[in-house]
Amino acid sequence: MATLTTQVVALAGLNPAYVSAAAGGDKCSVGDRNFLHVKNGSASSVTVTLTATASVRGQAVSNLTIAVPASGERMIGPLQPDLLQSPADGLCAVGYSASASVTVASLRI
Repeated sequence: MATLTTQVVALAGLNPAYVSAAAGGDKCSVGDRNFLHVKNGSASSVTVTLTATASVRGQAVSNLTIAVPASGERMIGPLQPDLLQSPADGLCAVGYSASASVTVASLRI
């Protein structure tokens, strides 16, 4: 798993840098102003899975799954720490059903 560098959106503007989605998944920072921008350049839909670490009354919360359509993109967030932050490393685990032609950026406003 690769750890994505979070880029900060500023008044002066940001030209975000996108990286190829890692076949084994990625990790990213969490926060109420953090989000992911996923671009799918393939001819098929790709599912992005965010690993939930929260529980409610002792019951685990389901992972979040987001469909990114063929040749489409999705802004995903905010990435709330109480739902997604791993107690082991403080990051959110991100998985992809396919990674070919998928790029991603971790952003914070």
